[in-house]
Amino acid sequence: MKKILLIEDNATIRENAAEILELANYKVVTAENGKLGIETALAELPDLIVCDIMMPVLDGYGVLHTLHKNESLKNIPFIFLTAKTERSDLRRGMEMGADDYITKPFSGTELLNAIEGRLKKAELLKDEMLSGIDGFNKLLAVSGSKDALETLTTDRDINKYKKKQTIYNEGNRAARMFFIVKGKVKTYKTNEDGKELVVGLFSEGDFLGYLALLEGGSFKETAEAIEDSELAVIPKEDFDELMNSNPMVSHRFIQLLAKNVTDMENQLLGLAYNSLRKKVADALINLQKKFQKGTEPFAINISRENLASIAGTATESLIRTLGDFRTEKLIDIKDGNIIVLNEKKLENLIN
Repeated sequence: MKKILLIEDNATIRENAAEILELANYKVVTAENGKLGIETALAELPDLIVCDIMMPVLDGYGVLHTLHKNESLKNIPFIFLTAKTERSDLRRGMEMGADDYITKPFSGTELLNAIEGRLKKAELLKDEMLSGIDGFNKLLAVSGSKDALETLTTDRDINKYKKKQTIYNEGNRAARMFFIVKGKVKTYKTNEDGKELVVGLFSEGDFLGYLALLEGGSFKETAEAIEDSELAVIPKEDFDELMNSNPMVSHRFIQLLAKNVTDMENQLLGLAYNSLRKKVADALINLQKKFQKGTEPFAINISRENLASIAGTATESLIRTLGDFRTEKLIDIKDGNIIVLNEKKLENLIN
């Protein structure tokens, strides 16, 4: 049962709205002013908050501002209740991060529709990013960005890249980001001696190059297709508009960025401290986690040079280690394909 917090100083409106919500099978907790509302939110952790704007002690703007400063409360969907005479102030609330508003007087149907819609959108945005171009479109749709959806889907260019073809180069000014419709892509950095280190692996449903757009600078790595791939091109202007107009979409990209940073930290720790066998085993497990589809034994056709750059070792050392793993029946190699036979042993390989 979803829990709704209703913050409203008018006792009649508060009681009537609570009754409507309870009849619709919501659990309702109420507060008669903004200060009590914040205390109740901290204690109850509701799934959604409905809050009046004009209230004693602390108004609705103060409630919203305070909630957004609290990590456990800032992502709770928030709906303003407002009188018609206050509609000129709605922009302030929406700019502060409110998700929706309901104008008084309102019907029970209006109240329930607004709450149901916001709860559905919140659930969708909690899910993992859907793969394929439809996943990005769905993210835009549930975020309420119809104009951005039309802009980004109607006239989007799809670029096709052959295996080993460069998508963008390190140091290039970022004017677009990419969404992988089909295929696999790696990003890598090159040192002064020309040695490559793979820093990212991407497949269908992944975004590529958005960090440079967020920074407003240049690409910090080179992107190359591992196999024949198709990428949707999203211009910087459209990306900026989407990020600025949709707080929940911005939050999703921040989540993606945080995950990438964590993955990068783990990779660097592994390169610094792991043995050769552990590096190669981790590279194979990372490939499996990223690219496996279905429940069949994982198999990938990847050049030994690419695999060596993912593992952070020399190609010759990699080939010897793969031979050892094959002898130990951890993997098999057929027609260039590496097949993982014992994922558990590879993942738990002693350093």
